[in-house]
Amino acid sequence: MKVTIRDVARRAGVGVATVSRVLNGSGYVKAETRERVLAAAAELGYVPSQLARGLVGGLSGTVGLVIPDITNPFFPLITRGVEDAASEAGYTVFLCNTDNDPGLEAHDVQKLRERRVDGVIFVGTTERRESVDRLLADGIPVVVMDRQLNHADVDTVLVDNLAGARAACRHLIGLGHRRIAHAAGHRSTRTGQDRCQGYREALEEAGIAFDPACVAWGDFTYESGYRVCQVLLGLTPRPTAIFAGNDLIALGAIRAAEDAGLAVPDDLSVVGFDDIQMAALVRPGLTTVRQPAREMGRMAMTMLLQRIRGEAAGPGRRHVYQPELIVRGTTRRREPHA
Repeated sequence: MKVTIRDVARRAGVGVATVSRVLNGSGYVKAETRERVLAAAAELGYVPSQLARGLVGGLSGTVGLVIPDITNPFFPLITRGVEDAASEAGYTVFLCNTDNDPGLEAHDVQKLRERRVDGVIFVGTTERRESVDRLLADGIPVVVMDRQLNHADVDTVLVDNLAGARAACRHLIGLGHRRIAHAAGHRSTRTGQDRCQGYREALEEAGIAFDPACVAWGDFTYESGYRVCQVLLGLTPRPTAIFAGNDLIALGAIRAAEDAGLAVPDDLSVVGFDDIQMAALVRPGLTTVRQPAREMGRMAMTMLLQRIRGEAAGPGRRHVYQPELIVRGTTRRREPHA
């Protein structure tokens, strides 16, 4: 049977109000009594519930947002959009940063379950479904962002990564580049896979043979971009252009090129993906594929609220944004003799 606060009070030999003060960290309680209450709660396996703390209507007024890397400027933009819509609806957002660690992700999801959040917006470290299944088993609605779990019971918000990658590579091909490399993100994510697939499709439609050596997998960080592009720039013949899995990878690639004595875009053209704020601030400005991160976050929160309020039911819905190629200074036409 479910352990209640009354069970803890009986075990500790105190009143319910005392247990509440200890667990909520409010009001004065003697150190000896506090230790007795905490010991009783631990022995009984008691999990404090926000719902049990006097909340009305079975709702907590909170949602969880699980993201893989808060240092990636793309995710703060998503967070801003989520919080915009949440604030307007009177909701508080619990932000969980998993550092791309599946173990930490599982821990954060468990904490959100314990808090009885009304819903979760989820950007997974991988395409595995365990965390989402645990939330759904508790009756907590989920909206997945920037990932494709192909889960029948969750809504999804994402950009058309295939189209974005094709647009980036068509741009490079249109500038006369034929030896184009791809500095890829996580192989374990559908985002990384789709952007690589779009790259391959663009080469195929242009009649350019795909060379597996021209794809280097890493992760979606600046450091990974620098590392994998050192490998790509060591190929013979050397690529004249690089399509990066995101803007951080692209910025790492530019630094790797500079350290190798190459000029961007004279010796190497580079295209990113996301259009983070830094893409327009660096010089030369980064040519990239824009996805509307803040708007996507707002849409995810809107869809989640519809589920929470019972305004949407049935199979999972998909909202797919079309990306936009933003041409700046890191790409240029390749001269026939170059």
